[in-house]
Amino acid sequence: MSFETNSPRRHFPVAPHRRNFLRIGGVTVAAAAWELFGHRGQAIAKPELPATADSVLFLWLPGGVTHHESFDPKPEAPYEIHGDIQAINTNVPGVQFAEVMPHLARHMDKMAVVRSFASGTPDHFDAQAYALSGRNILPNGILSEPNFGSVIAHQLGATGGLPAYVAVPGTTAPGPPNTNLFVSAWLGQKYAPFCTQGEPRKDDFQVNDLSFADQVTRQRFDERRNLRTQLEQNLAAQERSGGLEDLEQLYGRAVELLTAPHVRQAFDIKAESLATRERYGMSKIGQRCLLARRLIDAGTRFAMVDYGYDWGDYNNLWDNHCAPVQNQPHMWKMCKEPYHLPAVDKAFAALLEDLAESGRLERTLVVYLTEFGRTPQINSNGGRDHWGHSGSIFYAGGGVKGGQVLGATDKVGGYSVGRTYSPADAVSTVYQAVGINPDTMIVNRENRPVPIQPTGQPIPVF
Repeated sequence: MSFETNSPRRHFPVAPHRRNFLRIGGVTVAAAAWELFGHRGQAIAKPELPATADSVLFLWLPGGVTHHESFDPKPEAPYEIHGDIQAINTNVPGVQFAEVMPHLARHMDKMAVVRSFASGTPDHFDAQAYALSGRNILPNGILSEPNFGSVIAHQLGATGGLPAYVAVPGTTAPGPPNTNLFVSAWLGQKYAPFCTQGEPRKDDFQVNDLSFADQVTRQRFDERRNLRTQLEQNLAAQERSGGLEDLEQLYGRAVELLTAPHVRQAFDIKAESLATRERYGMSKIGQRCLLARRLIDAGTRFAMVDYGYDWGDYNNLWDNHCAPVQNQPHMWKMCKEPYHLPAVDKAFAALLEDLAESGRLERTLVVYLTEFGRTPQINSNGGRDHWGHSGSIFYAGGGVKGGQVLGATDKVGGYSVGRTYSPADAVSTVYQAVGINPDTMIVNRENRPVPIQPTGQPIPVF
């Protein structure tokens, strides 16, 4: 049996970095304050749908996580398919996960696992842009469509005094060339994600845009703000354009973001006990999940856990070709490493436990996505290559009926058996949960009405 592997690498222009236009002593928070200000684009409303979730916690693991060694093990397949990774029972009879996922196996009753997810392309850029937007974008337009987090921010706005769309840390840039795919595109920069940057597991972690620059004290910051207030009062008698008014009001909201104690507290992961931090794991994914849970607790509408790429040690952790340049062990050894799937298993399980115990899981949709799965066949380097024909994702909370598996793959995990669910379907499912009608028309920058989600049908997880 032969399988397709990677498509030739194509190059795309690097997206310009988001330039916040407000800088006060190194503070750059203006873009995140736009949605708090309530400055929305026009939309042609459709009847609202009944929402089962108030917020979304998006677990984004770009790179193509293997489904064979996680949520779709194939114990009956030949050894060259399943290898040394065994299947274990979950707490739902008849459903098995790979042995490296024991914690999540105990929470299968909270999850709806989709085993026939397929992006239809083995290209990282195309598949990631498709998963992040729900729109099957042409190769030359990967930055042309807004993330679904930006759409939710646009339609539902912010809550809790926090940015509507927060990315933890929001630094993933696949390449070459390294390209930021976290874009609001034609919705405008005011709906771009607020990216925490930094590394929550490190002792010196602080949210870059909520910190004062070196040698700028709170007193000095207040003095600068007072000076600006005086200048504004002198300008008050002069005629100002609507754009300038927006700028001044935006400045006020940005200052509020910077100085509000509850906002700064939400980002303070050190407020968590050591026991809690260790329960999530002191791994990169563990501490990012914990920070995202704090943001959901504080009222963030859409919090994204961005796993990110690991340039240096092992390149992209999930792109397990195991090529010599990647410095990765054999696939079946790699998946047992504490920093690989075991770290994800521990972090995701702790997240579901905490949300369930606090009662927030009922109104928080948790969705895990990766752009595609991996080939059933192990390559000559001991890895699995890109595979756009099948993969696994899951949903939990927010009205999701737990304990179910939707879709299936063939005996080697190569192709879907029955219905295949696309990224458009996956994103439509999120919109349904938060009560957004995908037929709603948004007027874009060219003053043309475009539907929020032109294709796709919600996956029946509810």
